[in-house]
Amino acid sequence: MLEGIRFDEAGLVPCVTQDHASGEVLTLAYMSEESLRLTVETGDVHYFSRSRNEIWRKGEASGNTQRVLRLRYDCDGDAILALVEAAGPACHSGERSCFYRDLGGAASTAPDAPRAEDEPAPAAHEALAALERTLRSRAAERPPGSYTVELLDDPARIGEKVAEEAEEVVRAGREESDERVASEAADLLYHLSVLLVSRGVPLSDALEVLNARRD
Repeated sequence: MLEGIRFDEAGLVPCVTQDHASGEVLTLAYMSEESLRLTVETGDVHYFSRSRNEIWRKGEASGNTQRVLRLRYDCDGDAILALVEAAGPACHSGERSCFYRDLGGAASTAPDAPRAEDEPAPAAHEALAALERTLRSRAAERPPGSYTVELLDDPARIGEKVAEEAEEVVRAGREESDERVASEAADLLYHLSVLLVSRGVPLSDALEVLNARRD
């Protein structure tokens, strides 16, 4: 099972951990042969702590476990990619990802320093996952004056808005600039995301359907 994995002179291999649904990178840690074997056997991510010189199961103290759904290895066999379903923040600082500071940004460079306002700068692939989390937060907290809450309180209107925005995308694609197409597509994606949240359907379910249709 572990054939092809090249552990370093200390018996370790770096492991990049990524959210299976969103693609967001959560952390970089290390695995020993035994911790990798435990990860495979149990389905829970086990790392090797270089500072404590011991194997630890992610979340055994905090409850922020990582359930592994896929394991991949790179072209040289000297790095692992763990695609996981994360229960809570990945970082011991409480951040969703350990990579919450921009190099050269405003945050302190001290270990475990808090994030700076408006950092990290969002990447394109993070947009839909962040939107889905925001919409779920609106649904749970129901802040007054929220357009999202207004939509969630009127399911029929959500469907009408999806149809309306779809028509606008088609019109933009036929008659308008690329910038307008992108803008109208963003409006459609937002309202479609609200519809999914209103039905309790994760975006990842729709993406898995697309995966199943790849052939």
